[in-house]
Amino acid sequence: MPETKPLAHLRRAGRLALALLVLAGIAWMAANRDSLDAEAIAQAIARMPAAPLVFLLIHLVASLIFFPRTVLAMVAGAVFGVWMGTLWAALGSVIGAVAGFLVARYVNDGIVDLESMKRFGPILLRAERGGWRAVAMLRLVPVIPHSLGNYALGLTRLDLGSYVLGSLLGQLPMTVAGAEFGAAGLSLAAGKADWIAPTLIGVAALALSLAVPRLAGRSHKLASVPPSPSSPSSGEGEA
Repeated sequence: MPETKPLAHLRRAGRLALALLVLAGIAWMAANRDSLDAEAIAQAIARMPAAPLVFLLIHLVASLIFFPRTVLAMVAGAVFGVWMGTLWAALGSVIGAVAGFLVARYVNDGIVDLESMKRFGPILLRAERGGWRAVAMLRLVPVIPHSLGNYALGLTRLDLGSYVLGSLLGQLPMTVAGAEFGAAGLSLAAGKADWIAPTLIGVAALALSLAVPRLAGRSHKLASVPPSPSSPSSGEGEA
């Protein structure tokens, strides 16, 4: 059944309102970035009775306005400890990723044509064809902001399941590193001696997140090199 004009106008107005709301949040984030440090956020969340739910809500909003998720992972480690901090940080990063993905898909609604984007279009189209593996590899690239990746992948036709799985796996090393560093910082500030183990785990997770994209890129280059023709055996061509 074709969409009526009032309904079409309402959908356009809804997309515009949502886009303006997100842009206003990004502008607020840019103006207040200096006052939003991990310690202040951790102290505010720790005082609340439903701290995990508050953390997830903050993570969802932060993912829409370009607030670094690594800072929130450190907050989770400081507030909830190593194990529960990692759990809540991983869940928050996925919820935030899904939020940005769905917002971009709803606002876009066919406006952006990836084939016409000369620079980023081919990358997003490869991610679309590659499914969760491609999403995971993109998530591991440290220079791509979390929010930007969410919005960019929302412009593709990726199915939600592949996007969620790839985001979870790709974001996990940095999530673990952030939570471990947050927990280690809390122990160090309290004068406890149990900060060494989470620090080492955090360094290992950070190193893993940096090494995997390089190894994957090197493997891709080797796989794309055509095999050299085999040299004829010494007995061939003899009378």
